[in-house]
Amino acid sequence: MAEINTRLSAQTTDLKEYRRFRAWELHQEKGWTQQQIADVLGVTQGAVSQWFKRAREGGVEALRRQKAPGAQPWLTAVQKARLSEMLKRGAEAYGFRGEVWTRKRVAHVIKHEFGVTYTPRHVGRILAELNWSRQKPVTRASQRDEEAIRRWVQERWPELREKAEGEGYTIVFVDEAGFYLLPMVVRTYAPVGETPLIECLLTRDHLSAISGITPEGKLYMIVQPRSFKSPDVVRFLKHLLRHISGKILVIWDGAPIHRGQEIKDFLANGGSERILLERLPGYAPELNPDEGVWNYLKRVELKNIACRNVPHLRQELRKATRRLRRKRNIIRSCFSQAGLIRNQCRLYNCEYSIKEQPCQALRQNSSFRAQVVGLVAHKVTVTFRSDRHLQPTQRKSRQPFSRRLPPYQQPFLWHSIFFHHFCCYRRNGCR
Repeated sequence: MAEINTRLSAQTTDLKEYRRFRAWELHQEKGWTQQQIADVLGVTQGAVSQWFKRAREGGVEALRRQKAPGAQPWLTAVQKARLSEMLKRGAEAYGFRGEVWTRKRVAHVIKHEFGVTYTPRHVGRILAELNWSRQKPVTRASQRDEEAIRRWVQERWPELREKAEGEGYTIVFVDEAGFYLLPMVVRTYAPVGETPLIECLLTRDHLSAISGITPEGKLYMIVQPRSFKSPDVVRFLKHLLRHISGKILVIWDGAPIHRGQEIKDFLANGGSERILLERLPGYAPELNPDEGVWNYLKRVELKNIACRNVPHLRQELRKATRRLRRKRNIIRSCFSQAGLIRNQCRLYNCEYSIKEQPCQALRQNSSFRAQVVGLVAHKVTVTFRSDRHLQPTQRKSRQPFSRRLPPYQQPFLWHSIFFHHFCCYRRNGCR
């Protein structure tokens, strides 16, 4: 068997590196002089002397090829950090009209503050280096009470969840929206130079919808051709009472139709026995996950659909709602987007069979390693929560069984197991 050559000169593929490594090997192994090495390698004696000095000071690895440092940037790291803080003040703070940052405006600020002139293209590179990107701003009301919103998220919402779990309430977030005949236009492919055209009826005719969603991913909706008023909201609350058993915790905004006299009369006449109303902080629509449902219906299910009339719009909306009801993961993701719940560690209505307490599974390394070994083989033991998911021979014993996951589910398995352990670890206060 041939002996493997471990010399650095034999491992490199760069000619200049080879000469430097070979010169050092000839000097160390055979004791050649600098002049002899220079003659053999075809370089000057001064170059060999510089190589030896570099090797003595930094080791043999110092002889490897190094990337040229290039010219020094005109803006130092401290100045770039200052630039990021300056841009956060907004464009209007520097005399521009409108809170819009463009590369030309940033170049003007750099020249005015630091005396350095950059082209707009290079300004784009600097912004990318500062981790800045082009984004569409989100509008927020100036009347917002940020402290009240923070208290509701950090204090009131956990109290409501604990109350719902302890007293058996079903949490339902409620909101209203309008659907017009004008389509929600989104980008689509078309030949270059030919802008797509969607013909639609220019009218203000619309449908009003009110919906309620639960953290479990259920959707309840009522649609009518006129705007909603307090009596219509009472009708929707009765609709929830018919379709949801037990007590209901309704969370909505402070719209006038939610505070009408009809609502108070409904609660006084027995509605308060099963329904509890909770108001969200003012001017905080991002806390209502039902806003995500409207966004999904308009921008995904009904995108670029031009309806002929109101009945056609009602038909398309009914179909879109029916499709969304089958996508409970989309509804649950609306709660995650609002920051109200965490992603659940479930995969297609099944649970991972962790017999011991999750916190114990983290403390016992052997148990956790067993989970990891099962994941490496892409095989997981699952326990289904309903008989219709079990095999016929297992419906009586309800014993867990192992199955091999298809390739498209394997990446999600790693995330689900890790997130399950992490959440249980934090919830049980383990250290």
